[in-house]
Amino acid sequence: MTPGLEVLQGLNPPQREAVETIQGPLLIIAGPGSGKTRVITHRIAYLVRVCGVSPYRIAAVTFTNKAAREMRDRLQRLVGGSSNSLTVGTFHAFCALMLRRDGAPIGLDPHYSIYDSDDQLALIKRSMELADLDPKRHHPRSVQSVISKAKSVLMDSGALAQQRENYFEEVCARVYHHYEELLSRNNAVDFDDLLMKAVQLLQESQDVRERYQQRYQYLMVDEFQDTNVAQYRLARLLTGEDRNICVVGDPDQSIYSWRNADIRNILSFQQDYPQAKTITLEQNYRSTGTILEAAKSLITANGMRLHKDLFTENEPGVPITVHEAYDEQEEAEFVISQISQLVRENGHKPGDCAIMYRVNAQSRALEEACLHQGMQYRLVGGIRFYHRREVKDLMAYLHLLHNPQDEVNLTRVVNVPPRGIGAKSMQELVRWSQRENISLYTAMGRIAQARQQGEQCPAPLPSRAASSIANFCDIVQRLVQQSTQLPVVELIDQVLEDSGLRHHIQSGDDQPEERWENILELRETAREFNAEQPPDGLATLLERLSLVADVDSYEDSENSITLITLHQAKGLEFPVVFIVGMEEGLLPHSRSMDSETELEEERRLCYVGFTRAERRLYLLRAFRRGFMGSSGPTMASRFLREVPEHLIAAASRKVPAPAVRIPAVSTSYGASGASGWPSNKTPPAPPAAPRISLQTGDLVRHSTFGEGVVMECTPSSDDHEVTVQFSEVVGVKKLLLSFAPLEKLEG
Repeated sequence: MTPGLEVLQGLNPPQREAVETIQGPLLIIAGPGSGKTRVITHRIAYLVRVCGVSPYRIAAVTFTNKAAREMRDRLQRLVGGSSNSLTVGTFHAFCALMLRRDGAPIGLDPHYSIYDSDDQLALIKRSMELADLDPKRHHPRSVQSVISKAKSVLMDSGALAQQRENYFEEVCARVYHHYEELLSRNNAVDFDDLLMKAVQLLQESQDVRERYQQRYQYLMVDEFQDTNVAQYRLARLLTGEDRNICVVGDPDQSIYSWRNADIRNILSFQQDYPQAKTITLEQNYRSTGTILEAAKSLITANGMRLHKDLFTENEPGVPITVHEAYDEQEEAEFVISQISQLVRENGHKPGDCAIMYRVNAQSRALEEACLHQGMQYRLVGGIRFYHRREVKDLMAYLHLLHNPQDEVNLTRVVNVPPRGIGAKSMQELVRWSQRENISLYTAMGRIAQARQQGEQCPAPLPSRAASSIANFCDIVQRLVQQSTQLPVVELIDQVLEDSGLRHHIQSGDDQPEERWENILELRETAREFNAEQPPDGLATLLERLSLVADVDSYEDSENSITLITLHQAKGLEFPVVFIVGMEEGLLPHSRSMDSETELEEERRLCYVGFTRAERRLYLLRAFRRGFMGSSGPTMASRFLREVPEHLIAAASRKVPAPAVRIPAVSTSYGASGASGWPSNKTPPAPPAAPRISLQTGDLVRHSTFGEGVVMECTPSSDDHEVTVQFSEVVGVKKLLLSFAPLEKLEG
């Protein structure tokens, strides 16, 4: 056998064809469980070991650190030490490194900070203050969402202002302008900037663009259906004249439009690259025949997709269980009792089982059931480690040492531990620094310098506050100097000591032992970067931790079941999957009801849930569910009716007679309409509601969702569709005016 050709062994014909196609653009449509990671890694190994391509010339980008880590591990086994020269990582990590090394042409200092969502929100609120906007009328998170969407399509504040479609977007453009200025002043970028500025760099600097195109002769993009406009533009800019771009994905698993993913990228790839070859991976190695047939039946109802005929050589397996509980408590108890039975009678381990749901709030009843029945569980996406207060405080100090112009992190720790610098003094200092047109850190430096020289404080501050600010500045200046000399672990120890943070945590009355253990865990994480030359170790640590996602820390555990949202479950697989909350308004979500495009994404989300299951699939709904402060009867999800009856086991059904008279829901779901009503009947029309006249900016009250602000009101058939921004918890809702119990408020 020719040396290296063993990388082709064990591949089915389409997989082998994909691995051996190395010239020109290539689109791989990879169904769930079809071995796409295997194809990507074996294609890279084929390029290196058979075609003689230098690993230095190959880049592979994906969406999560977990996926990138798995890819690197496989490549280590396939190509050995050569894998160290490969570029394998997430889009954001790739861009962060590019900007750190080559961002000078677009004015980006290499010591920039990467702001997480909390930091971004803090800066959005400050930007709204500068724009003289009331956060009660225009919720900061909604503004943040509009700005993020604009950046995903490469629009700066000027472009958003020119292309605004409504009053709210005009407001957001004003905030965006101030937000850009504050980011620049802080020498900081947000997650969206990593992509947007990388595209800007490649577009504006021919030298940088040609250098990257010459280096990366082969580019592979995983999960291509999840790319947004900026990511696709980046991939095209990185692809040189040879156009050796290989994209791998599945339109049927595109579930991140709320993160601005654009399914049109994969659907139009062949138009952008007319000479592209398309290979479809249709054999599923993960699921039983029954589960796969159910998934296929579900997804065929969608129109925005590329045809593929999934099949498997796996055994049919057991039928799908559909269960109707009375409420969410009974639903949760049924799930946990079923897991206990599977462990007791079928040889499963608790770690084989995952419970998936549409929204995080559904985990409450499940957690209570686990605790009640003594079942160990792991909640993915709960209180994240890097968002814990003590961890955020230490990270803020480290960010400040790396980038002293970072005012968000400076204001976070200026009085942590308490050192007599109150909010009023900080407000006065901020105003003075703005009048002097200097950064906050520079302002503090002037105060410290005045004290050293025995001069009067230049800022209008009380003497005690001025002295405390000068002391804090002295500490930071010493630590900044040490950050260029000390390895990162020793630097962390010095920060904990000099700042007083260690004593503050260990002497506190709020779980000091647990909080200190979290600090030690972060310190241990930093050890990986201790060998790097200062200050590079600190920069690499901060960059890595800024890009951590919830699912990145997911590791298999035999003794704990997994509680996880359907969105977070993407890329994972489990022998047993329970999907709870299969009800209209929940799955599909109520926000999708007025848009066929959004409804199709909800179906894709359900499809992703189905295809995470290897051997057993349970679909559950509750007859009544308490949600968003209300409780009432529910209707079965239309997705249940799209599962063929012959694939479903006899469903257990324990629904007491309801207190109110509503149409019964068929246990088999075969005789019910999409909404759960009998197919030969229509739901009773709602009582006519008195019409009110609404326009953008009006304050309204909803009987369930509370008070909100009208963002848009547009005609829809013989009705009006009104878009309302409610509280942060409720979010944005689209409502039909004739149905919605809205009351117009004065003022």
